[in-house]
Amino acid sequence: MNKELISIGNKSKKAITSQLDYRKKNKVLKDYCDLIKKNSKFIINQNKKDIYNTRKKRSKKNLINRLILDEKKISNIISSIKSIIKLKDPTNIILEKWKRPNGLNISKISIPIGVISVIYESRPNVTSDVASLCFKSGNAVILKGGKEAYNSNKILSKLFRSSLKKNNIDENFVQFIDNKNRKVVDFLLTKMSKYVDVVIPRGGKRLVKKVRTLSNLPIIGHLEGVCHTFVDKDANLKIAKKIVYNAKLRNTAICGATETILIHQKILNKSCNYILDNLEKNGCKIIGDNKIRKFYKGKIFKATNKDWSKEYLSPTVSVKSVSNLNEAIKHINRYGTMHTDSIITSNKMTAKKFLSEVKSSIAMHNTSTQFADGGEFGFGGEVGISTNTLPPRGPVGLNQLVSYKYQVTSNGKIRN
Repeated sequence: MNKELISIGNKSKKAITSQLDYRKKNKVLKDYCDLIKKNSKFIINQNKKDIYNTRKKRSKKNLINRLILDEKKISNIISSIKSIIKLKDPTNIILEKWKRPNGLNISKISIPIGVISVIYESRPNVTSDVASLCFKSGNAVILKGGKEAYNSNKILSKLFRSSLKKNNIDENFVQFIDNKNRKVVDFLLTKMSKYVDVVIPRGGKRLVKKVRTLSNLPIIGHLEGVCHTFVDKDANLKIAKKIVYNAKLRNTAICGATETILIHQKILNKSCNYILDNLEKNGCKIIGDNKIRKFYKGKIFKATNKDWSKEYLSPTVSVKSVSNLNEAIKHINRYGTMHTDSIITSNKMTAKKFLSEVKSSIAMHNTSTQFADGGEFGFGGEVGISTNTLPPRGPVGLNQLVSYKYQVTSNGKIRN
């Protein structure tokens, strides 16, 4: 196993020595789209094997839903790749350029990061998205998907390698770790620093926590998505009702789903039932503090302090009353995970203070937290959301998968 991983690392390092222009990159991605379309029935059949195996283990419904591939989802995969094709190549761009009084001409140039390892769970579309984004940004990628999507991930990565081979480009720009042994991840995180430049975990809390605990590699990612929507006293309640519903229930299984709703206490009388009843009658479980329970007439469960830190990833939401904007900001910065937080208000000054003071990597105004997505940001997809304080932050798309170097020229200058 160890020799196998080291071999993969060596092949990745060799692959990135190839200099590819944007035309070749886009041709590979276009051919990849064609291969996915041509082999869609086979992909779905492989995916059915994964679904069957997962159902046998009596896995949760939301896990199975994230796993399923059908014609519509395959069409979405192809659309995502095509959107990446349309994006400008982020490498070899002059980011800054200046001339110093000492005669030095300095340019800051974007370059690939190098070798990226992505460890992920469930969604097979991550394979195609990540491979496409990493390749277009000039990086080699080592993919380690979850065993629940083994067959789906394997065929999608194999088709990418076929597209590379067809275009006479090193197949090892994209490699799939074809080994279900859990110790593979341990070795990758602790013994591969010579070969891997950064690791990106994408999955549940247990996976991300393991990566953060074990890894001696730089990490891009987030632990949880405890996202908030704050309904301010100056909120337009029609807008608030619409946004809160979408932020919570459009897709409960994504990290950008709102998990806690904060409501200004001055509008509890007119907002509580108006907003929360719309959630409950659509299957959402409401957990509220004492003030919320006093005003809400529907079925509601008593909240504890532990509920403010929960990422449900299901139709369940925590609801808390706050006395003012400062309390809302304080609550979010204490219990949130610096992912995505939104305020609903018609007061521009209130919105400005909220956007400035919450520590979130994505702060929103009158917007559903479900827009926390690289595709929605125009990034052509994402390898994940980063809540790191250091960059990159937020959706990590094509332009976030590069580093930079300085190129310095002169006419023979020496330093005194």
